Amino acid sequence: MFEVISWTPGDGYHSEPENIIVSLNFSESPHKASIERNFSLTGNGNRIRGNFLWEGNRFTFMPLTPLEKNTNFTLSLTADARDHKGLSMDESFNRDFTTKERSERPVLISCSPPVYAEIDDLKTQIRLEFSLPISMNALYENISFFPPITGFWTLEDEGKLAVFFPSETLTQNTRYEIRVSSSLTDNSGNNLQNEFTSVFTTGADRELPYLFNAYRITKNNENILLMSDKGYSSVSEQPVENSGWEKEDRLLLIFSKPVDSLTVKNNLSAENGQNLIMETSYGFCTEIVFKFEKTPVFESRFTFKLKPGVKDSAGNETKSESIFKIFADGKYSKPPELAGIRIPLSPKNTVNCNPVFYEIDSLYKIINISDDNYPSGAAVASWIELYFSTAENASIDIFSVMELFSIDTSNSVINILLRHVKTNNFNIAEPHAGFENYQRIEITVNLVNSTNSGIINFQIASGLKDNLGNQNDKSFNISVIK
Repeated sequence: MFEVISWTPGDGYHSEPENIIVSLNFSESPHKASIERNFSLTGNGNRIRGNFLWEGNRFTFMPLTPLEKNTNFTLSLTADARDHKGLSMDESFNRDFTTKERSERPVLISCSPPVYAEIDDLKTQIRLEFSLPISMNALYENISFFPPITGFWTLEDEGKLAVFFPSETLTQNTRYEIRVSSSLTDNSGNNLQNEFTSVFTTGADRELPYLFNAYRITKNNENILLMSDKGYSSVSEQPVENSGWEKEDRLLLIFSKPVDSLTVKNNLSAENGQNLIMETSYGFCTEIVFKFEKTPVFESRFTFKLKPGVKDSAGNETKSESIFKIFADGKYSKPPELAGIRIPLSPKNTVNCNPVFYEIDSLYKIINISDDNYPSGAAVASWIELYFSTAENASIDIFSVMELFSIDTSNSVINILLRHVKTNNFNIAEPHAGFENYQRIEITVNLVNSTNSGIINFQIASGLKDNLGNQNDKSFNISVIK
């Protein structure tokens, strides 16, 4: 068996790192290159570079710089190390030693003022008691206050008690945080196991916060008041619903006094809606803004519900629940839809092209494409009009129409070649009666008729867009029979 039979300097504490000798002694003649390649020495996780000095089956590792105090060292030789015959070790060899006098970590025993204390003394001292002596530099580098407090530290009780003296009086009715980093070390270089945060407030505020108002913020930063739903107890009373919510609207909550925005976030939900994202930074404020992670579905209904428990800086909490019912039917958020199509049955007749119109809900109505105007086998120049309903002030994205519009037939009933898309100078000047307020697009085509009968499907796939960014995930189909 090829293995390490002895090593130096041995486990435990070594007081003089400059005199430490790191060596391994093997049971068989080792393959030196293999040993050197698979050996490592680290100090506090950092690899130490050095040279190897061999004497028989034993080598000594000579660091390029002397080993340091207050450091934990790990010596490691992986199982890939082998002897001169190529036999590898059965398992890796790992050992630890240290130049720290003590490996015990310091512990924060007590904090004054206590966590969540309310104090009236605006010149109070902040006292932190540790289990082991702490250095002055560690206090200044690893303890902070928010909001910042100017002052100075002193050490008492042989360095175990840290006392902070504020140089200015604290602010009335203010929430203060004491943050102790886990990087704080004792005099032996051992750091705290966990970071610590304490909170205390000044003053004696007993006023309960409450939600003053809620608004929806429009794209143009207009605030529109939301009416809360108080519930109803009879059939004559109806829930209060706030309509007109647009896809880019945000929610603004205004409170009677500054509250912890994190408690607002944790107590607010959008039932039957998308996830909410808080835009306001964490802290205490009276106005807090939220937006949706994803655009609400048009004509969907959801409810903002703010539960009790929103806290102010003094720990006072809201006691009532606020409910706002929303209807996402904003006139600028309506996705575009295909409403109908119009096709001429006599495209060459300049007086009366004999157009026929089919609405979106038409299903398998007859279209009389005949040999009189569409001779079988001949390519006849014609056109198809598409009528769209859109959001207010929106127009159809022509490129999405070109990409998504298609015509599918059965039994080779006709063959249609799409040629051009027009948004004005239509072949029929007047739109179809009753559809004057719809957006019209004309697609010129070459239509080749056949003697067969069958179904013609006019289709627009999902993804129809307008210039306002609205998109319809539904597909549209109008089917007729020839």
